[in-house]
Amino acid sequence: MTKVRVGGFSLSIDGFGAGPEQSLTDPLGKRGEELHQWILGTKTFHEIIGKPDGATGPDDDYAARSMSGFGAFILGRNMFGPIRGEWPDDVWKGWWGNNPPYHAPTFVLTHHSRDPIVMEGGTTFFFITEGIETALEQAKAAAGNDDVKIGGGVSTVRQYLQAGLIDELHLAISPIVLGIGEAMFTGIDLPRLGFNLTERIVTEHATHIVLAR
Repeated sequence: MTKVRVGGFSLSIDGFGAGPEQSLTDPLGKRGEELHQWILGTKTFHEIIGKPDGATGPDDDYAARSMSGFGAFILGRNMFGPIRGEWPDDVWKGWWGNNPPYHAPTFVLTHHSRDPIVMEGGTTFFFITEGIETALEQAKAAAGNDDVKIGGGVSTVRQYLQAGLIDELHLAISPIVLGIGEAMFTGIDLPRLGFNLTERIVTEHATHIVLAR
């Protein structure tokens, strides 16, 4: 049965999933890259960006899990790019170049329609204006027997959590304090939503937590 999962989502100790002031030069917001130190040196991440070697171990295990077993992805518009409002043209095709790391149908939540974009490596971006339920319905149909990943950002994960549509969360709690940014769990009662802790592993760069319903 297809599950809806969040995998490899980095948070600060104080619960922020991105820094403030996201821009073309700071796609993760100010200091946002610090949240992801746990994954940047892993073999899995090196393979994604075409670098050799990379570290193995628990961080790499979770990195690999965060990108495997998915037949479709859902992203918020901020995860796709920094452009706001109407699409000015068709030039922007995401942060990742011609071969994004998804290699599967990827559904982008937006208020502004746009034709699908076929990329290298099996990724096609579809732009969904009808809301989170429609995006999930289409993603599940595209995923077949595989799972659907809610890729972020914070606002998108929060919407799916509040709607009770997520089955599992893997969070990588990085040992930094941001103080400001996009807060993940403000106003969200995880126990009421049925989540329980199923895994906890501490590494040098993160505390990995898996919550499942």
